[in-house]
Amino acid sequence: MKYSVSRENYLKTIYHLQRELGMVSTNALAAALQTRPASVTDMLKKLKLQKLLIYERYRGFKLTNEGKKVALQIIRKHRLWEFFLVEKLHFGWDEVHEVAEELEHVSSKKLVDRLDIFLNFPQTDPHGDPIPDGQGKISAIPGQCLLNIPVNQPALVSGIASQTPEMLELLRHKQIRIGTRLEIKKKFPFDNSIELKIRNQPVITLSEQVARNILVRNES
Repeated sequence: MKYSVSRENYLKTIYHLQRELGMVSTNALAAALQTRPASVTDMLKKLKLQKLLIYERYRGFKLTNEGKKVALQIIRKHRLWEFFLVEKLHFGWDEVHEVAEELEHVSSKKLVDRLDIFLNFPQTDPHGDPIPDGQGKISAIPGQCLLNIPVNQPALVSGIASQTPEMLELLRHKQIRIGTRLEIKKKFPFDNSIELKIRNQPVITLSEQVARNILVRNES
């Protein structure tokens, strides 16, 4: 079934919120979508009628299995298009979100499946987020906060927690991307900043705010 752009945006946003919160409140959804709670209530009624949503009184709402399937297909399209834009059209990883927001509403499953084949079935998008497969299965990407790894232990960047354009632009400027090999050389207790060594580059300093948003995995 084809859904409107507005309904798809609601389903995708609810999916992300319920992963974080469990049950989702009207106010939380309104804040995420930057709209009025009254508008949210109207849409929730429509989604419930389509059996895409479960409402529990005094607790909030969450997606049904069917609602989750639809949301994951939207996320699949969004992340595949981001991968395409970065890898094939050479967009910066801080430039692709808004373009992918438009492309994710293309309804042709055949196009999306061929895009997946053309890209050789990527597992993650340019920001390290897992790409759901054609059946809606999504893998967890292992990672921990950069600040948690010991000094002088090599690690690889596996994800970015905050993906604002400003954060991504800063990381691009410092030549930090998914797969970058790095080591903490020194931690400063005064402000929790760190000295970081990236292969073949001089040591750089990162603030706690930036380092906290970099997810890493052990080098294998």
